[in-house]
Amino acid sequence: MSHRISRLLIVALLSACAASGAYAAAAAGKTKAKAPAKASTAPALIWRGDYATARGVVDDVAKAWEKSGKGRFEIQPFNTASGLDAVAHGLADVAGSARGSAGGAESDLVFTPVAYDALVMIDHPSNGVSNLTVKQLHDIYFGKITNWKELGGKDAPINLYAVASPGDGVEYSLRRLIFGRGNQPVAAPRLYVNTAKLEEAVTLDPNALGVTTLSGVATNSKVKMVSVNGTRPSLATVTDGSYLLYTPLYLVTNKNSSKATQVEAFMEFLRTDQVKALARQHQLVPYADAPGLAEQDHARRAKILSEIGLKMPAEDAVPTAAAR
Repeated sequence: MSHRISRLLIVALLSACAASGAYAAAAAGKTKAKAPAKASTAPALIWRGDYATARGVVDDVAKAWEKSGKGRFEIQPFNTASGLDAVAHGLADVAGSARGSAGGAESDLVFTPVAYDALVMIDHPSNGVSNLTVKQLHDIYFGKITNWKELGGKDAPINLYAVASPGDGVEYSLRRLIFGRGNQPVAAPRLYVNTAKLEEAVTLDPNALGVTTLSGVATNSKVKMVSVNGTRPSLATVTDGSYLLYTPLYLVTNKNSSKATQVEAFMEFLRTDQVKALARQHQLVPYADAPGLAEQDHARRAKILSEIGLKMPAEDAVPTAAAR
């Protein structure tokens, strides 16, 4: 064998060794990558409730919960009534509600406030009315104001939209603020199964008006948020209490749940800084970070009703478990 051929064989052998070494190093590097959190073998927690809580709190929190390996989550957004009924009968483990307990059959459930969200009136982007007083809002829902021209807008009927379920969290909370009771009948002939469907309808009707939440429409350019008493709904105006129409969002559990330990672990997870940051991204005020809003709640409701010409109703306080 010639010296030239020998040299070529040696070079080829060294190149092959170098390539093998590089491949082995790359493979070793891959094996050193951080392994994902080990998936939990516990049964999935089932959440059911209103869209306000699903979009504002539960969707991203459930993803973070699963990513951390703490367990699986099945989310079933629909409306408040379906969630509360499912938790009461053991068909779901956690419910979402934009209102507190109404007593009665709900008395055995535990309502834990986790964040504050703004109740936001929305109309079509083409509508010229961008502000309403609480008195005007009361009169619209009561059927006294029926035309946009009475509010400085065009000569057209106000098509008031609402969620059909009388116990819907968003509707109940708004009516409690402007009428003094959440079960007040209103002049809203156009009814929808939840706030998501209501929002879709408003995008198609230049004469529409309805209520939803800030977390649901803050980035939706197909609807226009209406200011109340000259104050625009935002994370800042809810935090300082200057925007009057806000409500706690609750997660609701059953103390007799067969998954009580898992549920409690999830509720503890809600108190972490990670979850609070997720809440703020959705324009929510973490409940534990705004004790002043709870302290001024009675005065706020009295102020709203006074502007409307109503008195505060006598009502029994329903205890809730605060997320601290």
